[in-house]
Amino acid sequence: MIDTLPVIDIASLGSASTLHAIDEACREWGFFHALGHGFDPALSARLLSVARTFFARPAQVKLGLLRDAVNPWGYFDKELTKNRQDWKEIYDLGPPDDPALPPRWPADALRRSFEPTLRAYYDDCRALALRLLMAVVSNLGVNPALLGEDFGAAHTSFLRLNHYPVRPDVPEPPLGVGEHTDSGALTLLLQDEQPGLEVRRNGRWHLVRPLAGALLVNIGDMVQVWSNDRYPAALHRVIAPSVRDRYSAAFFLNPSYETTYEPLATTLASNVPPRYQRIHWREFRALRAAGDYADLGEEIQIAHYRRQQES
Repeated sequence: MIDTLPVIDIASLGSASTLHAIDEACREWGFFHALGHGFDPALSARLLSVARTFFARPAQVKLGLLRDAVNPWGYFDKELTKNRQDWKEIYDLGPPDDPALPPRWPADALRRSFEPTLRAYYDDCRALALRLLMAVVSNLGVNPALLGEDFGAAHTSFLRLNHYPVRPDVPEPPLGVGEHTDSGALTLLLQDEQPGLEVRRNGRWHLVRPLAGALLVNIGDMVQVWSNDRYPAALHRVIAPSVRDRYSAAFFLNPSYETTYEPLATTLASNVPPRYQRIHWREFRALRAAGDYADLGEEIQIAHYRRQQES
C-alpha cells in the first residue's frame, strides 16, 4: 500500500498545533515527514553526492575502512538484521571527535569533501534530533531538561550512509534491510528519490514515497519504553531496488552508555503499571549490535524487558 504518513511543518516546533500533530503521529504511525526543518538543501545534496562517490570506490579501498567489534565506525557490507544478511553496504560515523572511537576517514582525495560534509550534516542532525526529542517527551508530560543530560557530551549517536544496490534477479530476492525497530530514541532519514522504505501499520506494509525537501522522522524503542507503549516504535524494512541503486542517510539519536531508562512516571497511574523493567543502554545496545555481525540466536528486543504480567 502507498503511505499516508503524516506531514508536519516543524518550523514552529513549540507551538501547540505542532506538538499535537507530533503526538498524533507518534501514537498512530511512529513516523512522520518533517518539513520546515531548516536544513540547507545544498548540504543534503552534497551528502548524498559524497555517499555515491564513496560507495563507488573499489571494494578493497572500502574494506580498508572496515569497522569491527571494538570500533564500530567505518564501512561494512555484511550486516545482519534478525540473523538475515541485508542487501546493502554502509558507512557509520559516530561522534566525530571521540578519541576513544575515532572515525575511519577515506585516505584518498575524497576525504577533502567527505569529512567536512559528514561533520556538518552530523552536527545539523544532532541539533534537530534533540529539539524533536524534547518535543516528544514534553508531550509525555515531562520537563525535557530532565532527559537532556543523557544526550549531552557522552552521547552515542551516529550517522549512517546507506547504499542499496539493485537486487539480484532470483526467485526470493533479499531485503535491503529486514523488518526491525530502531533501538535508540529517534531517527532522522534523508532519502534520494528512489522509494524502498516500508512501514508496518495495522497488519500491512505501507510504502513510504520520498517527499521532496522533507526529512523522515521515526521514534525508537527508547521512546516506546518511556511512553509505556503510548508511542509504539513501528516495524519497518527496506525493499532492495529493482531498477536503480538507492542511497540514504540515517541519523540515530542515542544517549550515553551509562543511561538507564524505564516508563516515565507521567505515563503511569494506579491502573496503569509500568510495562517494562529498567533497561541499561550499554547492555541493550551491545546485545543488539552483536547480532549485526553474527547469528547469535534470537536478537534482543525491548519485549525481553517486559514485566511478566504484561507478557
